Amino acid sequence: MNPPIVSPVRLGAVDYLNVRPLVHGLDADPAFALRFDPPSICASLLAGGEIDLGMIPAIAYQSHDAYRVVWDIAIASEGPVASVALFTKVPRGRIRTIAADTSSKTSVALARVLCAERFDIRPGFTPAAPDLASMLAGADAAVLIGDPALFVDHDAMGVEKIDLGGEWTAMTGLPFVWAFWAGRKDAIGGAGIARLRQAKQDGMAASDALAAAYAAAYQSRTGMAADPLVARRYLRENIKYDLGLREHEALVRFYESARRAGVIGAVQPVRFYAS
Repeated sequence: MNPPIVSPVRLGAVDYLNVRPLVHGLDADPAFALRFDPPSICASLLAGGEIDLGMIPAIAYQSHDAYRVVWDIAIASEGPVASVALFTKVPRGRIRTIAADTSSKTSVALARVLCAERFDIRPGFTPAAPDLASMLAGADAAVLIGDPALFVDHDAMGVEKIDLGGEWTAMTGLPFVWAFWAGRKDAIGGAGIARLRQAKQDGMAASDALAAAYAAAYQSRTGMAADPLVARRYLRENIKYDLGLREHEALVRFYESARRAGVIGAVQPVRFYAS
């Protein structure tokens, strides 16, 4: 009797430097089929059933009450994150219009929360493709995320960079959780979750090499400068990969703030896979 054929878990990861340690070695693991997309696309693919487990933006979880979250793994920060920022041509108190990166859901939601609760402004938000120069040509400020926000030379452009992760921690004293693995409750079992945790540990140990390789590939692919020292420091100092009790507390606080800001209508609790 032949053993049953087990299909690989279709895994959707974020197409940024910060996720590379979390998927280290999974591209060669037959238990997974890995693809990379912008954060907002990961959420759409998961909602459409095209992937089984996605590194989805934290705010996207609130739209799907059937999802479960993998405990102990996230893309998070405590203090400055470096790769999610509000770039502004004017002092923050005078911002009236913001171009919002269409690659992001959580970062734009956080910007709305900070505008209301920390900056005391009520700007209008307009979706825009993630190109800082064109975004700022039509708005006072721009929310930009990921590699473009990390590697851009904002000083040369004459604009201020307001780190949204740093602002959140200064306001709340908590970390911020940007994204996590989520899927429907039967999408992955205990062995698969254990493998994801092993990939995280292996990737964190190899972060310097991953950063150097990614920076070189990014520069070759985009033609934009990508300092490998910036990339290494980012993975070592800015990005955290845990999802524990404090991160859960931060998620609850963020969801409640997002509800007050009108980003979501109600807050549903975060449910985790048993493992």
